[in-house]
Amino acid sequence: MLDKKQLDEYRKDIKFAETLCKQTLNYQTTWGIFSPREIDSGTQLLMKYIEINPSDDCFDLGCGYGPIGLTMAKLAPQGNTVLVDKDFMAVEYSNKNAKANNINNAKAQLSNGFQHIATNQRFDVIASNVPAKVGKEMMSLMLHDAHKHLNKDGKLYLVTVNGLRQYMKRNLKEVFGNYKKLKQGAAYTVHLAIK
Repeated sequence: MLDKKQLDEYRKDIKFAETLCKQTLNYQTTWGIFSPREIDSGTQLLMKYIEINPSDDCFDLGCGYGPIGLTMAKLAPQGNTVLVDKDFMAVEYSNKNAKANNINNAKAQLSNGFQHIATNQRFDVIASNVPAKVGKEMMSLMLHDAHKHLNKDGKLYLVTVNGLRQYMKRNLKEVFGNYKKLKQGAAYTVHLAIK
């Protein structure tokens, strides 16, 4: 049986600093959000291969507490970055982390995929650490909507568990007409498609 002291400890925010793409950020997170104690290895792998220009408008699909989107925002200070998650706690912590790190060109909002994004809004880069159990219907919506919301020559970067590798290759070729495997690690694969 856990005592009150241990439960109170669990209720405190988890805090750590992490460096992605040479950008060191301080994160606050909490239990119940994906990978709350450290940035997961899928995200770390993705961020080794992502290319961001200083004026890019970026989109983080399924942001969690914000490591992908906030790093993109730091790399693209002249652009704007939108972070979305369907979990209100993830959105809350992403916005907290943007504020704590003085990132003024990033904003997190609630959205199930692109559902709450204006139909005319476009991005230069869309990135996502895709949950393994998202389901094929949601995956289809995500890929088609990502294509629609990218500018011409815009890039979609995805990291998935290796088990989804062939699925992503097939579906990205179908939706985008192209596909590139940037890296296959022990557990994760980084995918790229260009509009």
